Amino acid sequence: MWREFKQFAARGNVIDLAVAVIIGAAFGKIIASLVSDILMPPVGMGLGRVDFASLFFALNGQHYPTIAAAKAAGAPTINYGIFLNTILEFIVVAFAVFLMVRQINRLKTPEPAPAAPESRDCPYCISRIPVKATRCPFCTSEIRAGSV
Repeated sequence: MWREFKQFAARGNVIDLAVAVIIGAAFGKIIASLVSDILMPPVGMGLGRVDFASLFFALNGQHYPTIAAAKAAGAPTINYGIFLNTILEFIVVAFAVFLMVRQINRLKTPEPAPAAPESRDCPYCISRIPVKATRCPFCTSEIRAGSV
């Protein structure tokens, strides 16, 4: 069983997947920082100096100045500002993946069209003859060019 596991783990696909997960986690942190530190402050500024990360609703009906204060008081909260940040992070990641897949698809060479057949069977003697032949060289039957 150990030998099978080593063979499985040594396959290129498993190693590629591990590298992709590690890079994906790092990419996720970069995108989270991009959204919360670069994109959301100007959006919040444009909407009247709103900090999306601090938008919340306390379910107990009390008012708290910050999420931390509400959590310290033990109040249940709906943190819709953090949820909006997470949605924006997802959209940015999805768009980045779209752009990457689009570029990869452009780099792929298109598959060549199937080549036209160069020969066909004689309908009388079933021998292979050129497509443009008008007479079978084997049975000497007259054949229309291009007919099957």
